Amino acid sequence: MKVTIYDVAKEANVSIATVSNVINKKGRIGEKTRKRVFEAMEELNYEPNVIASALMGKQTKTIGLLIPDLANPFFSELARSIEDRSHELGYNIVICSTDYQEDKEDKYIGLLKQKRVDGFIFASGFEKLSRVEELMKEDIPIAIVARDYPNFSVNAVVIDDYMGGYIAAEHLIEKGHKKISVVAVDIYSNRERIRGFNDALSKHHLQIAQEIDFIGEIEKNHMDVGRKVAERYLQCEDRATAMFACNDLLAIGAIQAAKQAGLKVPKDLSVVGFDNTNIASIVDPPLTTVSQPIQLMGREVMDLIISVFKGEREDNVRVTLTPTLVERESTSEL
Repeated sequence: MKVTIYDVAKEANVSIATVSNVINKKGRIGEKTRKRVFEAMEELNYEPNVIASALMGKQTKTIGLLIPDLANPFFSELARSIEDRSHELGYNIVICSTDYQEDKEDKYIGLLKQKRVDGFIFASGFEKLSRVEELMKEDIPIAIVARDYPNFSVNAVVIDDYMGGYIAAEHLIEKGHKKISVVAVDIYSNRERIRGFNDALSKHHLQIAQEIDFIGEIEKNHMDVGRKVAERYLQCEDRATAMFACNDLLAIGAIQAAKQAGLKVPKDLSVVGFDNTNIASIVDPPLTTVSQPIQLMGREVMDLIISVFKGEREDNVRVTLTPTLVERESTSEL
């Protein structure tokens, strides 16, 4: 039999109103009474009905998080950071992996709305922003993380992608490299990284060695497709001496391609990645990469959306974080 608020009130020898006030943190309840109610809830294994609370206009303390690919270490680490911060703040996270598929995005948004989540955090694709606009029209709090839409007014925590690309290029140029290829997925953030990369090259009167063979975002195994793209680059007669990959998985794929071609990294080919996920430090050789502050991003986006709930901030707040370069063993002097 399901335990009800009436059972808790009886067990704690208090009124139903007192139990409700303790659950919703309302009213002046003595510490002894509050403790007795919590002990009764624990003894009876009682869980408040969050859906019923939502129907009464109360918060469910639940946020929906949509990410494109849990298998990608960047997004799994980001999701963990968001979840950790949510628990610190007394909220729960429902994580949905969309695989970059629009039908899954629609499905999960519908399901989460049925569960009356208090708001959404999106790290998923959403190149078409009509779904986000619809939610905003319904006054549902939204925050975007790790995906930038500069011409769209929405709460967002993003990285300075342009600067990330710029410092990657400067690092390789300082190592003496002049022929540099780029491996990238065709999304806005990567296009910004490449814009910064190009500007740094131009400052030194250089340009990208080969035309970029963009990878479609729907490709799930970035390591595999990164290897295939790098293989094509390395077959060129006047091949590059360095590669910049717009995420760590693509960079690891490039390292695999170099090894299969009989090249040594970094002696014959230097490789720079982007993200600084946990995998970057354990690959052979350890990967030089542009670091996104993943833990800080997760905390910032949770703090942002909670502050919107509480009315402490206006909507359309944009937080931009700064990337840094982490030099390991996949790059060297030419």
